[in-house]
Amino acid sequence: MFKHPAHAIALGFGSGLSPKAPGTVGSLWGWASWLLIQHSVSLPMQAALIGCAILLGWWACTVTARNMGVSDPGAIVWDEVVAMWLIFFILGPISFTGQLVAFVLFRFFDAVKPGPVAWADALFKGFGWRGGWGIVFDDLVAAFCTLFVIALWRSFGWLI
Repeated sequence: MFKHPAHAIALGFGSGLSPKAPGTVGSLWGWASWLLIQHSVSLPMQAALIGCAILLGWWACTVTARNMGVSDPGAIVWDEVVAMWLIFFILGPISFTGQLVAFVLFRFFDAVKPGPVAWADALFKGFGWRGGWGIVFDDLVAAFCTLFVIALWRSFGWLI
C-alpha cells in the first residue's frame, strides 16, 4: 500500500485490504469520514472536495490497477468512498436511519449491478485512464441510482 501514494488513496487508506467485503468496508469508511467532513467543511468546500476526490481517485485507481496487474481489483475502494460522500452531500442532513437506508441501497446497487450500473461497469474496461475511469464511474452511477430510489420514496411521502 505504501509503495506509491496512489495505492494508499485507491485502497481507501487500508480499508480495501479487508479480507472480507472490502467494498462494504470501504463504503463504511466513506460514511464515517463523511460524518467528520460534513461538520468541519462548508458546503462549497464539500462540493469542491468531492470533485477533487473523483479526479484524484481516477488517477489513483488507474495507477493502482496497473501496478496490481488487475483491471478492477476488489481492494480498490476509493470509488465507494467518493460515492458515499456524493450521496450524503446531495441528500444533505439526514437521520441515521436515512443514512443507513442510503448505505444499504448503495451496497445493493454496487454489488448486484442491476441495469444502469451493469451498463456503466461494462462501458470502460481495461487498463489505463479508460479503465481507471471505469472503476470510478460505475460507483457514481450506483450512487445516482441510490439517490433516484430515495427521491421516489420521498415523492410518495416516505421520509427517510
